[in-house]
Amino acid sequence: MNHELLHQAPKALLHDHLDGGLRPQTVIELADEYGYRNLPTHDVSELANWFNRGAKRNDLVLYLETFAHTVGVMQHRDAIERVAYECAVDLAADGVVYAEVRFAPELNTEAGLTLDEVVQAVLAGFERGSAGTDLTIYLICCAMRTAARSLEIAELAVRWRDQGVVGFDIAGAEAGYPPTRHLDAFQFVQRSNFHATIHAGEAFGLPSIWEAVQWCGAERLGHGVRIVDDITGTPGDETLGRLAAYVRDRRIPLELCPTSNVGTGVCASIAEHPIGMLRRLRFRVTVNTDNRLMSDTSMTKEMTQLADAFGWGLDDFEWLTINAMKSAFAPFPERLSIINGLVKPRYALLRKSSSVSE
Repeated sequence: MNHELLHQAPKALLHDHLDGGLRPQTVIELADEYGYRNLPTHDVSELANWFNRGAKRNDLVLYLETFAHTVGVMQHRDAIERVAYECAVDLAADGVVYAEVRFAPELNTEAGLTLDEVVQAVLAGFERGSAGTDLTIYLICCAMRTAARSLEIAELAVRWRDQGVVGFDIAGAEAGYPPTRHLDAFQFVQRSNFHATIHAGEAFGLPSIWEAVQWCGAERLGHGVRIVDDITGTPGDETLGRLAAYVRDRRIPLELCPTSNVGTGVCASIAEHPIGMLRRLRFRVTVNTDNRLMSDTSMTKEMTQLADAFGWGLDDFEWLTINAMKSAFAPFPERLSIINGLVKPRYALLRKSSSVSE
């Protein structure tokens, strides 16, 4: 496995934050254009390093502080559309063929935009950025779990379901803000036959996961990495607790984000990330970027690091990619088309070309 080979691999991305993936150059240009004066530096490389350092403080709340600047420059329609356009362009260039990108529209209304105008700008950017590429890209609307607008955001997401929004989520500080605090929003989503993924089991443990699944109807777990707290034993002889067994048995997808988890203190290195064990135990594991700017990452980089850490090959990454496609919120025929028309044929070609080169 090498970076060049994995760059060519088709990828599916389920957990990526729009306001966590801006290009550093764009942050500076938008700050200048719209009069945002709080950036720590206007040097591109220094700003990139600043964001990355901020994401490595072993604390989710501190990690989230860096978003003040990206959100700060995303308060106008053209700025939001540009960020969404560049997101789609960058993902397509990285070999991503399917993506669900999330953000919290309530954070982008300080200059007077309505929630609907914010969503419309993102979807317009996605459409432009993915045009002429193999990328299919959708939006997930997040409510801030520290605020009280979740039902309003759930209604917003459902309102735009036929224009490119495929799900609802809650994001932000996890400890002290359990999913059930927003139960009315999740019940609205369920009654609307719509989709929900929930940030749970990132900075807080099993109670957060249990509430997300058993009270709020989470179809996927955003991160969910703390499910390992319910697994005991030694490698090769693990015992799953009731919740871990339920999550695995029901094939509830884990939106794992290895580099981000190292930055927020879940584990010390990629090699120590629980993804290795969870993959071996056959949980519904997916690999994701979370915040490409803050974590200085991409899908190719995540896969390369996992290949180095665990010795994974093309078969493993095809399995992970198909996991993600099976778990996607796109309509079933569309998922099937991407699996059979893009993912499987391209992995077959990569295996053939890599065996020839050997």
